[in-house]
Amino acid sequence: MNNDSAIIEVKDVGFSYNGHPVLKGVNLTVREEGFVALIGPNGGGKTTLLKLMLGLLSPAKGDIRVFGKPPRETSYRIGYVPQEIGINKTFPISVTDVVLMGKLRPGRRFRYSSEDRTAAQNILEQLGMGEFRERRIGELSGGQRQRVFIARALVNEPKILFLDEPTASIDSRGQSEFYELLKKLNENAAIVMVSHDLMVISDYVKSVACVNQQLYYHNSAEITEEMTDMYCCPVELITHGHIPHRVLRRHTEEK
Repeated sequence: MNNDSAIIEVKDVGFSYNGHPVLKGVNLTVREEGFVALIGPNGGGKTTLLKLMLGLLSPAKGDIRVFGKPPRETSYRIGYVPQEIGINKTFPISVTDVVLMGKLRPGRRFRYSSEDRTAAQNILEQLGMGEFRERRIGELSGGQRQRVFIARALVNEPKILFLDEPTASIDSRGQSEFYELLKKLNENAAIVMVSHDLMVISDYVKSVACVNQQLYYHNSAEITEEMTDMYCCPVELITHGHIPHRVLRRHTEEK
């Protein structure tokens, strides 16, 4: 794959919260149709890196380009599902209206075409939520609401999809269906996902980035079959060369 296919470029990025370093010297390239899992210990910087690539945070050092531009300039080409979405459960907004919010563009008013509404209905059907389209969002269960927020991120057919623990509130059957949907979407969009699910890493993703202040990248050839025997271990065990039964190569200072 040539350099022109790089759609996300993170170069020597550093970030701190209140003077406390969270990320140091991070480099990452995501190419067209890439599917990258961000794994690592809690507090290691996974979600922070995701927010930096989204343009929700600005790096203290280094540079990030998405489609060759600063992230905030390309937000309309990106879908995002955060780990937690706070909502006012009493606000009278329907499931369809929440999904249609994914169709908004800079400078566009809250006016949706019939094509927009058809797209919202189609993605809700794909996620098993079509029958709830007129229901108020506050009336749904946690797992149902998560599916709606995923639909909102997908309705605009984004070229990059960022996901932060997207299946945390979805049951095991729903998770399998969702991952199969991601596999299909990955044919036309790059995916970057924070996850602790080894099943996802071994069966769906194409590369793994271990994040613990620094970033260590493992391509598809290094995601071994041995991973499938590791489900009893939390994903934090796949880190930084200190665990005898690690399934990824020993990390070095090379990123």
